[in-house]
Amino acid sequence: MTETSEPRPFVVVGVDGSHQSRAALEWAARYARLVGAQLRAVTAWQRESGFGYFPEGESGLEREARRVLVHAIDRVLGDDHDVDLELLVVRGNPTAVLLDASRGALLLVVGDRGYGGFAGLLLGSVGENCLRHARCSVVVVRQPDEGS
Repeated sequence: MTETSEPRPFVVVGVDGSHQSRAALEWAARYARLVGAQLRAVTAWQRESGFGYFPEGESGLEREARRVLVHAIDRVLGDDHDVDLELLVVRGNPTAVLLDASRGALLLVVGDRGYGGFAGLLLGSVGENCLRHARCSVVVVRQPDEGS
């Protein structure tokens, strides 16, 4: 009899560097630890028309997106975190990227809104679209404005 191992359960969290997405990352990490799941932190990037000139082109945009993700991870979880973590930096529409990344996930976690523009990878509309179209449960972590 052959033993088949089930794929490890995973939780997806969208991260754009905003304090709302950092709150979502913190919540998702705690949840992943509690249920013994891998945490997949996802940042989407895309070049918008009218975005302007970026000296390093698309590779520079991708590097900047990765830098934002790594900075958020370091700020929220630190170097010595005890969660099985996978970082994903994906080119594409933020909603589509998060929906695709969450196929088969236990849970998709997003902040209630992001920055807007390049950094606004988790705009309110993205969270709303994730709620409407995800094939797994979605948690929207509400966080008051930093100035509140």
